[in-house]
Amino acid sequence: MRLSVLALLAVLLAACAPAVHPPGPRVTEPSFTDAAFTAADGTELPARAWAPGDGSPMANVPKAVVLALHGFNDYSLFFDDPGDFLAQYGIHSFAYDQRGFGAAPDPGSWAGVSSYADDARDALAALRKRFPATPLYLLGMSMGGAVAMVAAQRGLDGVDGVILVAPAVWGRATMPWYQRAALWLGAHSMPWLTLTGQGLGILPSDNIEMLVRLGQDPLVIKETRIGTIYGLVNLMDAALAASPKLARPALILYGERDQVIPKRPTRRMLANLPQGVRVAIYEGGYHMLLRDLPAITVWKDLAAWMADPGAPLPSKADRRDAMKLLGEEQ
Repeated sequence: MRLSVLALLAVLLAACAPAVHPPGPRVTEPSFTDAAFTAADGTELPARAWAPGDGSPMANVPKAVVLALHGFNDYSLFFDDPGDFLAQYGIHSFAYDQRGFGAAPDPGSWAGVSSYADDARDALAALRKRFPATPLYLLGMSMGGAVAMVAAQRGLDGVDGVILVAPAVWGRATMPWYQRAALWLGAHSMPWLTLTGQGLGILPSDNIEMLVRLGQDPLVIKETRIGTIYGLVNLMDAALAASPKLARPALILYGERDQVIPKRPTRRMLANLPQGVRVAIYEGGYHMLLRDLPAITVWKDLAAWMADPGAPLPSKADRRDAMKLLGEEQ
C-alpha cells in the first residue's frame, strides 16, 4: 500500500513538472538589426543598439562590436549607460530581450538552457556577418554570463573574447541539500507559484535611484515562477560545469560585496578556469557592477580590455589576488 501511495505521488509530481517553452524548428537564417534579433525559429526578440559616432560614415566602421546578454528578470535596457559610454570609444553595442524576459513573447516563461545558448550563438553569427572584419565580443551579466559560458563551451566561431560580469554559477553542487530539496519539491508540486524575493535583505547595488527605477519599470519581472527559478538553476549548473572549458580570451568581473551570487560558487568557478583567464575583483563592488555608483570604473576597464585584451586594466582590479579575496569556500 505504501509503495502504491509513493508511486501515485511520483506521478502527480511529474504531472506538475516545470514547464519549458523551447523555440520552434529552425526555419530562417538569424539576423540582427538595431531594433530586433530574429532567431532561427522566426521569433523576433526586441533589441537595442548603441552606435559610435554621430551618424557619420565612421559610425559604420566601429573599433569593436559587443553583444551584451542581460541578467535574470532584466532586459536589454540594462546596457543603456554602458552602451552609451562605450560608443565614445568607438564600440558598437547590441543587446536583445532573451526569451521570456522584457518585451519578448510570453514573459515569465523559461525557454531552456540550450535555447538561450543557441540564441546567443546565432546572434553572434548574425553580427559577425554584419561586421565581418571587426573584433566581436560577447558580454554576459549574471544569468547572461551563465548563458555566455554555456555558449562558449559549445563553440563561438569568429568571436574574439568573452566578458563575464558576476556570472551566475550558483549551481546545485554548491547548494546545501535542503535548498536543493526545497527547489525540487516546489518546482514539481507548484511550478506556477510566484516568489518576489522581498524580505531576503539582499542589496544588488549601491545605486538606490537605479534600483527604484527598476522597481517602477513594467518590463522588469517582479514575481518569478518557481518553475522558472528551477530552469535558472539548471542553467547555473551547466555554466559551472562549463567553466574549465572557457579557453579563449576572457575577462571575469566580480564585486567584493556581491550578495546575489555567493563567493563559494564563484571561487569554485575560478578554481576550475583554464590558465590565462583574466579576473578583476572590484573593492566595494556589488552584483550590478555595470550600474553601481562607481560603474564608470568598470566601463573604462571594458573599453580598455576590448582595445587590447593583453593590457592591464586601468582600475588595476585584475592585479588583486581573487582567490585570497574570496576566501575559503563557505
